[in-house]
Amino acid sequence: MTTSRLLTLACCLLVAVMSRGAAGATYFVTVAGLGGEPDYEQRFTAAAKDLDKAFRASGASAHVTTLMGKDATRARLTEVLGTVAREAKGDDDFVLVLIGHGTFSGGSGGGEDSGDGYKFNLVGPDVTAAELAGMCDKITSRRQLVVDTTSASGGAVMALRRAGRAVVAATKSGTEKNATVFARYWVEAMQDPAADVDKSDSISAMEAFQYADKKTAAFYESQKRLATEHAVFEDTGRGEPVRTASGNEGNLLSSFTVLRIGASQKATNDPARQQLLLKKEELEQKVDVLKYGKAAMDPDEYKKQLRETLVQLAEVQGELDK
Repeated sequence: MTTSRLLTLACCLLVAVMSRGAAGATYFVTVAGLGGEPDYEQRFTAAAKDLDKAFRASGASAHVTTLMGKDATRARLTEVLGTVAREAKGDDDFVLVLIGHGTFSGGSGGGEDSGDGYKFNLVGPDVTAAELAGMCDKITSRRQLVVDTTSASGGAVMALRRAGRAVVAATKSGTEKNATVFARYWVEAMQDPAADVDKSDSISAMEAFQYADKKTAAFYESQKRLATEHAVFEDTGRGEPVRTASGNEGNLLSSFTVLRIGASQKATNDPARQQLLLKKEELEQKVDVLKYGKAAMDPDEYKKQLRETLVQLAEVQGELDK
C-alpha cells in the first residue's frame, strides 16, 4: 500500500472516530405507569424520579423526559415519543424505560409474537407492545434500548425486537404476572458504582442487566421464596429472548452505554447517601414481605404496618431527593 493510500485511510479512520465522538446525544424516556395501590404508586414514582435524576446528571447531551402520575397516559407517551422521533438523529441513542404493571392475555388475536397480548398499564387506556414498537420504529436512532421492568413484560419482547434495538424484560414470558422487583435493582444499577464492573466510568446495558438480575435472584433467596420473575433480553432483532449472552446475543447490550458516571460517582460514593440507599432497599423489601404475608395477617395490623413503612420510605426518599 502506497504512502498516499495509507494517509487517505488514516484520515478516513480519524473522521469516523471524530464523528462518532461528536455524536453521543441520548434521549431518555421513563414512564411510571398506573400503580393501582398507594404502595405501588409510591414505589413506581420514586423509581422514575431516581432515574430522572441519574439521567440528567449524566451530561449535557442527555435529553430527559419522565412521565408519572397523571402525566403517565397513552396520549402523553405518544406525544413524547413523537417529539423524540422528530428531534433524534440517526447517531443519537434512545432509551425507553417502563416501570409499573403489565398484563398479558394469550387468547385469540393476541400473543407474544404479535405483541397484542401484552399491555403496559397507564392512566386511562393502556398501550400494547405492538403499539409501543410502532412508536419506537419511527425514531431514527440506530441504537435503541427498551427496558420493560413490568410484570408479564416477557410477553412484549418479540413485538419490540428489531435490528439495532436491545430489549430487556423483567420476566421470561407473559405468564410471569406477579409484581416484579427487577425495576428496583435496574434503578439501583444506575446509582451503585459497583455496577461498573469494567471500571470504565460508565454503565452499559449489559452491566445494568447483570447487576439487576443478580440482585433480583438474591432477593428471592433471602426471602426463601420461589422466584416469580426471570429477566431476559434480546438484542439481535431476530432471536428468542435469552438470559445470558451467547453468539451474537449480548453484543449490542454490552456496547450500549446507558449512563456515564465519572462526574457523579463521587457524590454516589458518599457514605451517608449509601446508608440511605441501603435503608431504602430494606424498607422496600419490608413492603414486599408484608404484601406476600397479607393473607395470614390481621387486616388492621397489615394496614398499620404498611402505612408506617410507606411513611418511612417516603422520608428516606425525600432525603435522597435533596
